[in-house]
Amino acid sequence: MTNQLKKILPHFVVFLVFILTSLIYFSPVLQGKKIFQSDIVQYIGMSKERNDFKDKTGEESYWTNSAFGGMPTYQLGANYPHNYIKKLDKTIRFLPRPADYLFLYFIGFYMLLLVLKVDWKLAGIGALAFGFSTYLIIILGVGHNAKAHAIGYFPFVLAGILLAFKKRYIAGFLVTAFAMALEINANHFQMTYYLMLLVLVFGIVYLIDAFKKKELPHFFKTVGILAVAVVLAIATNATNLLATQEYAKWSTRGKSDLTINPDGSPKVNTSGLDKEYITSYSYGIFESLNLFVPRLLGGGNDEDLGKDSNSYEYLVKQGVPPAQAQDFVKNQAAHMMYWGDQPGTAGPAYVGAVVFFLFLMSLFLLKGNLKWWLIAGSILSLILSWGHNFSILTNAMIDYFPLYDKFRAITSIQVLLELCFPVLAILSLKELLSNNVDNTQKLNALKWSSVIAGGTVVLLFLLKGTFDFSHANDAYYRQQFDQMGLNQLMGSIKQDRMALYTKDLFRTLVLVAISAGVIWMFIKQKLKLNYAILAFGLLFLVDLVGIDKQYVNNEDFVSARVLDKPFQTSEVDKQILEDTGYYRVFNTQESINGASTSFYHKSLGGYHAAKPKRLQDLFEYQIANNNVSVLNMLNVKYIIRPNDKGQLYPANNPYANGSAWFVNQLKAVENADAEMKGLADLDVKTTALFDKSKFNNIAENTFTVDSAATIDLTDYQPNMLTYKSSNPNKGIAVFSEMYYPHGWRVSVDGQSVQEFRVNYALRALELPAGNHTIVFEFDPQVVKTGSTISLASNVLLFLLLLGGIFYQYKNRTSKED
Repeated sequence: MTNQLKKILPHFVVFLVFILTSLIYFSPVLQGKKIFQSDIVQYIGMSKERNDFKDKTGEESYWTNSAFGGMPTYQLGANYPHNYIKKLDKTIRFLPRPADYLFLYFIGFYMLLLVLKVDWKLAGIGALAFGFSTYLIIILGVGHNAKAHAIGYFPFVLAGILLAFKKRYIAGFLVTAFAMALEINANHFQMTYYLMLLVLVFGIVYLIDAFKKKELPHFFKTVGILAVAVVLAIATNATNLLATQEYAKWSTRGKSDLTINPDGSPKVNTSGLDKEYITSYSYGIFESLNLFVPRLLGGGNDEDLGKDSNSYEYLVKQGVPPAQAQDFVKNQAAHMMYWGDQPGTAGPAYVGAVVFFLFLMSLFLLKGNLKWWLIAGSILSLILSWGHNFSILTNAMIDYFPLYDKFRAITSIQVLLELCFPVLAILSLKELLSNNVDNTQKLNALKWSSVIAGGTVVLLFLLKGTFDFSHANDAYYRQQFDQMGLNQLMGSIKQDRMALYTKDLFRTLVLVAISAGVIWMFIKQKLKLNYAILAFGLLFLVDLVGIDKQYVNNEDFVSARVLDKPFQTSEVDKQILEDTGYYRVFNTQESINGASTSFYHKSLGGYHAAKPKRLQDLFEYQIANNNVSVLNMLNVKYIIRPNDKGQLYPANNPYANGSAWFVNQLKAVENADAEMKGLADLDVKTTALFDKSKFNNIAENTFTVDSAATIDLTDYQPNMLTYKSSNPNKGIAVFSEMYYPHGWRVSVDGQSVQEFRVNYALRALELPAGNHTIVFEFDPQVVKTGSTISLASNVLLFLLLLGGIFYQYKNRTSKED
């Protein structure tokens, strides 16, 4: 028992260090504050109706009308029955956000290194190097929580796979099953997809090795075991996966029925995202060096230059008051420092000069499959992040590799590199600090790594004069400055860019020199092992935290009250809210890309990575071309726009069709293209179009609409809408609600009926003459089916865990006997 405690105690200490480090870095959480994350603010706006309904009724609504004219809440925080993996995840992430994600980074990477037989001390400092990787901190600052969540479970998944390939089949199966279940539960499928690319590279490398060593039976046995673990992990998340798959087909990630562009030209791609959209953020090839030198290309879009900057000095010399000059360099010039190939960036994907230097040493010190897998994964990650700057591979992946065209912002694939580099760095440090490698080889690796790293820095110093330090947006800024009479300000900003370039090159050179010095002293036995480990731990922290704090720090935190209600009620909102009827609001300042309106109203816009495709199409083809009739059919009663003085006001649209109406004519068109074109001059109050290629059981017809005919929404809940109709004639009722082909149960006087789609996006029903009660209830079958599968899978996984624990205990007992 004493031996067991001695083994456990170091890990417990490391566990506590990780907790303390996470809380110290995000110390405002200890005061009850919350980090102000721009994406999470948008999410709060999008999900408010769902959350309010849950708080009021205790029920889960899987539909909301507060965004995009209506959409499922599957990607807006919906909770599903029997999601026990989510409960396990919350247990692991017990710290306040975002300290919980930082802790997850630490603990996962620590576990991976332990599986790789790294000593707990090295594993501990390695976890710090991974967790404080600048990109991983920046995504917490901007609110990419799901992305951080998924990345945090990367090391757990890889640890399980490695255990299985080490012939620890039971442990490997269980760790992989649970880790993969948690990974999928994180609900960022782009990150999970990238992880699977890294696993694919792993499989290829290890398959080649198994073939050479004639160990193919072991390879395929391991793959089979892991495949079962992954299938079980998928099944535990069945509800979320099935619901997401269902919605994805209806979203901008799915296939479009339109074959023409808004200008009438043929549509090149009707499935997935456009190449230009996918690669709009592509890492520059030269920009990749900011993995090693953080602000080589100006850092990010928010670099506070301070009073020592050339821009500040120039403004003061031009007679600008010091306070205004300081405000300019902090809030405007700071956004102009980045001069890389991307439209903009929150900060560099900096892995650390020390980590990068140790990575170089791994090229000379490490051998075997692990090295080649991690290097191959890093290279693939880097090249794919270049996007349109390396179009041969990028286009091939988009055109031929399954699902690759479903994801944008491909620069984020560098997360694979940001995982592989620290692993290689710590493995090389392990070799350097061990007796397994002779000193001659260590010194040789140190020499060449120093030459490469130092030589790169020196070369970049020498090349400084060949760069013009310009960004694509500079022409616009220069024009603005010229109008202000500040003709030389753009030149000062370029000087500030050059200053950052020079400053960080010097910083990197110093860190490399110190790292090389520590290694040399250890090899020459002038520094003891524990001191060398401590020295590198401090170097990791000084290097990475020093950069991280420039992008995410205590200033990003606000009181919980502010974040709980991030959108303050404006005078415009107050005026609109005086109308207690049922209607939609279109904010021209947000267009359909903002969720502040969704916080208070049923908005035509919203903020989501996968918008409803048909609403997006209506905007691009009709609303953007000022087709007000489309706004009318979507029941847009208020349009927020600026008046002559530039002040926002809610313009009342008296022509909005209301919640539902009867039409005189139901007219068939050949396809989606004809339906979209027909909306351009359609009288939506009297006529409805339907696509007969999709609804061939519907026939064209004309109807008599009595002046006394009415249809009104009498009861509203997000997931249930009740209407009362009165019409002496049979007719077609059109509802100003987005047609979604799944989950809606429609009844007339308690009898089930079938709705159909008209005007490209709306719901319609044929109603008999007389008075009727119509109910639309969203009760998705996909949730019921998925929940049943999840329950069975969770029970099976739990039983397998008990079985594995029992087997291990029995096996250990028999060995002791």
